[in-house]
Amino acid sequence: MTQVKKGFCFIFFLVSLCAFSNVQQTIFKGKVVDAATNEEIPDVTVSIENSLFSTTTNAQGEFQLEDAQLPLGEQIAVISKQGYVTKRYPIVINQGQILDLQSIDLEYDLNQEQIQIGTISLSDNELDDDEDTSFNVSGLLQASRDVFLNAAAFDFSAAFFRPRGLGNENGKVLINGIEMNKLFNGRPQWSNWGGLNDVQRNQEFSMGMSANDYTFGDLSGTTNIIMRASQYRKGGRVSYAASNRSYLGRIMATYNSGLMADGLAYSISLSRRFGNEGYVDGTLYDANSIFASVEKKFNDAHSLNFTSFYTPNRRGRSTAITQEVYELKGNRYNPNWGFYDGEKKNSRVREIEEPVMMLNHYWDINDKFSLNTNIAYQTGKTGNSRIDNNGSDLVLTSDGQETYEGGGASRDTNPIHPSYLPSFFLQDQTPTALDYQNAFFAQQAFRADGQLDWGRLIAANQQNAAQGRNSTYIFYEDRTDDTQWTFNSIFNGQLNNNVSVNAAINYKKLKSENFAQVTDLLGGTGFLDVDTFGAQLDNDVDEEFRLTPEELADRAQSDLRNRNRVVGVGDRYDYNYEFDADVINGFAQAQFKTRLIDFYLGGNLTQTSYQRNGLYENGYFPGEGRTGSFGQSDKLEFTNYGGKGGFTFKIDGRNLIDVNGTYFTKAPTIRNSFANARQNNRTISQLIQAESSLGGELESEKIQSIDASYILRTPNLKARLTGYYTKIEDATDIAFFFTQAISGSDAGFVQEVLTDIDKKHLGAELGIEYQITPTIKLKGAAAIGQYTYDNNPDLFVTSTSPSFLGQNLGTGENTIEGARYFGKSQLKDYKLANGPQNVAQLGFEYRDPNFWWFGATANYFSNAYIDVSPFARTQNFYLDTDGLPFNDYDENIARELLRQEKFNSYYLINVVGGKSWRVDDYYIGFFASINNVLDEDYITGGFEQSRSANYRASLEEAQRDTPVFGPRYFFGYGTSYYLNLYVRF
Repeated sequence: MTQVKKGFCFIFFLVSLCAFSNVQQTIFKGKVVDAATNEEIPDVTVSIENSLFSTTTNAQGEFQLEDAQLPLGEQIAVISKQGYVTKRYPIVINQGQILDLQSIDLEYDLNQEQIQIGTISLSDNELDDDEDTSFNVSGLLQASRDVFLNAAAFDFSAAFFRPRGLGNENGKVLINGIEMNKLFNGRPQWSNWGGLNDVQRNQEFSMGMSANDYTFGDLSGTTNIIMRASQYRKGGRVSYAASNRSYLGRIMATYNSGLMADGLAYSISLSRRFGNEGYVDGTLYDANSIFASVEKKFNDAHSLNFTSFYTPNRRGRSTAITQEVYELKGNRYNPNWGFYDGEKKNSRVREIEEPVMMLNHYWDINDKFSLNTNIAYQTGKTGNSRIDNNGSDLVLTSDGQETYEGGGASRDTNPIHPSYLPSFFLQDQTPTALDYQNAFFAQQAFRADGQLDWGRLIAANQQNAAQGRNSTYIFYEDRTDDTQWTFNSIFNGQLNNNVSVNAAINYKKLKSENFAQVTDLLGGTGFLDVDTFGAQLDNDVDEEFRLTPEELADRAQSDLRNRNRVVGVGDRYDYNYEFDADVINGFAQAQFKTRLIDFYLGGNLTQTSYQRNGLYENGYFPGEGRTGSFGQSDKLEFTNYGGKGGFTFKIDGRNLIDVNGTYFTKAPTIRNSFANARQNNRTISQLIQAESSLGGELESEKIQSIDASYILRTPNLKARLTGYYTKIEDATDIAFFFTQAISGSDAGFVQEVLTDIDKKHLGAELGIEYQITPTIKLKGAAAIGQYTYDNNPDLFVTSTSPSFLGQNLGTGENTIEGARYFGKSQLKDYKLANGPQNVAQLGFEYRDPNFWWFGATANYFSNAYIDVSPFARTQNFYLDTDGLPFNDYDENIARELLRQEKFNSYYLINVVGGKSWRVDDYYIGFFASINNVLDEDYITGGFEQSRSANYRASLEEAQRDTPVFGPRYFFGYGTSYYLNLYVRF
C-alpha cells in the first residue's frame, strides 16, 4: 500500500507540473525597425509608462517582457532611442495572453540631429580651449532633454559659464566605459577626440552625482561616449562647416556598416578642420581626425570591439590683455604673432598628438547579468611653443672662472611689454611735455603695429653666428609625452524587477616625460643651455648669503652632469624629468525601484600614488632625493573613499522630487602635488611639514554636496527647479609669476603655493519649456549662484631669485631653501573667478512639419568677478623691508585697493535655424547660427597681476590714469557665425 501511495503521489506531482507548465504566461513582445530602411534597430528602450517594467531590443530589434506582475488592461508602451522620434503606443495587456506587436517602426529625428550638430559644433571652441581659459561645460552636449543644461551648453558657454561654478576637472568623461580625464590636471583632453562629431552621438549623461552604471562620478556629472561599431546606425554622412570662430572650415565623412549578418560591424570617420586664424588674429587651426572601430558579435553572449582614434591638432593661442591694450587694438588683437616670410606666425602654438586604442569585451552572462571588460592604451605628445630669449656665450676669465655674457630682454619677445605702451611714459604723477610726446609716439606705433618682430630676432641670431657666438633667441616647446595604460571591468546585474547592482574596478598607469625641446634656432647655430640669471651677482644680497663665482656658475646649469652644453634642433634642454603615477579604484552601487520611490546607494575606494624622477641635476637644486633635483622624489600616496545616495519620489506621473547627496575625498592632481617640478623634487607636503606652525602634510580634497530638484513633466510643459550646496575643503593651487613686491620692493620669478583652500558653492537653477502649439515652443533658463572662498588658506612662495637666498623653511635634512611662508591669505568671502554666477535666458523655437526650423534666445549674464591675487592678500601687502607695516599704511585705502572687481553685466542675442530634405534615400540639410547678433562687448574673465602686490605699489597704480600693470582680461567674441551643410544616406 505504501508503494501504491508513493506511486500515486508521483503521478499526481507529474500531472500537476504539466498542468502548471501549460498555463500561459503574460507576455508583451515585438520588433522595432527603422521607418525608412526597415532595418532592425538594436538597443531601443521599451517600457510601460508609470511602471517598473523596461527592456531593450536585441541585435535583431526584438524585445520581450514577461512577468506575472505585468500591469493589465490599457497601458502606454514608450519606445525610444536617441536620434529617433519617441513613440507612445497604446496597448492592452490581458492576463495569461501574449501581446505581439509584430513590427513597430521608428522615424529618424531630423530635428534632433540638427540640434546635435549645432550643439556639438558651437561648443567646439570651448571644448578645445587650453587650460588658461578652460571655463568650458564638459559633459553637457548630450543633455538636450534638460532645458537648463541645453542652454548651458548651447548659449551660456560663449560666456564661459560654469554650471554650479564647477570646472571640467569636476566632471568625468568616459569612452566605452574608460575614463579619459588626465591625471596631471584632472581635466579631459577634448582635443584627443575633437573633430569626430559623427561618432560621438551615442552618449549617456548622468547629472551631478546621480546614479551611474559605470563609475562613482563627480560633481559636474558623468558622460560616457559610446564608440562601438555595432551601435552606429547603418549609413554614411558627409558634411562641410564654415565659421569665423575657431576654424574657418571643416570637412567630415563617416560610414557605418551596422551589424551585418555575419556578426561583424565597422565604422570609419575622417575629418579636417582648418583656418589661418579664427575670430582672434593669428590663431591658426590645423587639425586632422581619423576614427576606426571594428566589432565582432560572436553570439548572443559575447562581442569584441576594437576602437582607435588619432586626432593630431595644432592651435594658435591668444592671451589676456589689459584694458589699455584693448582700447588701442580691440578684442581681435593677439600679441603672440608676427609676420614671418610674409605669413602670420604664432609664437604660442599648442600641438597635441595622442592616439588612443582600446579593446572592449562585452559579455551578457544571461538576461540579467553582464560584464564589460576594457583595456586602453594612449601615447603621444602635447607641446606648447614659446620663445626663449636667454641665449648667451660662455666666457672664461683670466683665472679660469666661468661667466656668461649675452641674453636678450623680455621686451624683445613681448609686444605688450609695458615699455611699448603710452602708460609707461605717463606713470609719474607729474608727466613732462616730453613724457606726453613719447606716450603719443608709443600710442601711434602700437596702433600701427604691436606685433612680434620675428625678423629682428632672426637678424640678431644671424649676427651672432657671423661672430662665432650662440643664438640669443630660439623657438622651443614645453613638451609632455604621456604613455598610459588603463584597464577596467564593469559589472551590471538585475537581481529582480526592483533591484539592480553595478560594480567596477579600474587601474591606470601613467609614465609622463616632461622636457623642453628646441624646435628652431631662428637663424643661429646653437644655444647654450644655462640660466644666465643664476650667474648674476646681486649686491643687495646680505654678505653672508653671497655666492662665489664658482657657485654662481653652478647655479646657472640646467644639468650639472652635463655643464655648458650647446644644444640644437631636436635636443632636450632646460628641464627633463618624469612622473610615474598609479591609480586603482573600486566602485559599487545598488539601485532600487518601487512604484512610489526610486533610490540608490554607492561607494568608492581609490589608491593613488605619484613620484617624480629627475633626469637633470639642476644647478639651483643640486643633489639627489627629496630636496635635490636628480633621481626620485618622495613617493606620494593617497587613499580616498566616498559614498553617495539619492532618491526620486514620484508624487504622480508628472511631478517628481529628486534628491542626491555625497561625501567623498579626492587626491590632489599631479600638478598640485609638486612645488616646482621643472627644477626640483620638492613636494607640497615637504613645504607644509617644514613650516612648524602648520605641521601635517598635503591632504586630499574633501567634498560634500547635496541637491534637491522639483521636476514637472506634462505633455506641453516641462520644468526643473534645483537647489544645491557644495563644500570643497583642503584644495591646493599653484601659480607662477613675476613680482616686484616681495617684502617691500624685492623682485623675482616665484612659485605661489596656496594650500588648505576651502570653497563654497551655493545656488539654484531653473529650466522650463512650454509647447504652445505643435510648432512653437517657449523656453527659459536661469541660474543664481554664490561661489566663494570659505576660509583663509595658507600661502607659500618659493623662488630662485637672489632675494630668496637665505630664506629657508624647516631645519636639518628637512630644510627647504629658497622658500617662505607668508601666513594666511585673507581670501574668505572673496568670489571665485569661474565665469558669471547669475545667468538667464528667454527664447523660442518654431519647428515646421516640413523640417525647417528657426529659434532665437536672449541671454543675460551678471556677477562675474576677476581672479584676485592671493599674494596681495597676505601680510606681504602691508609689510616693508624691515618687517614692519609701511609707515603710510591706511586700512581704509587698503580695503579699497583690495576690493574685488565685478565685471559689467551684459546681454547676448543668438539666432539659429535649419532645414532638412529627404530625397529618395538621402537626407540633405543645413544648420546655421549667429551668436552675439548685436555685437556686444563683454569680458569673460580676467586676473589681477601680482607684480605690484603691496600697498605702496598698488596705491601708485590706482592713482594713475592708466595702470602700467593693470588687470588682464579675456574678451568675448563679437558677432560670429557658424554654417553646417550635410548629406546623410
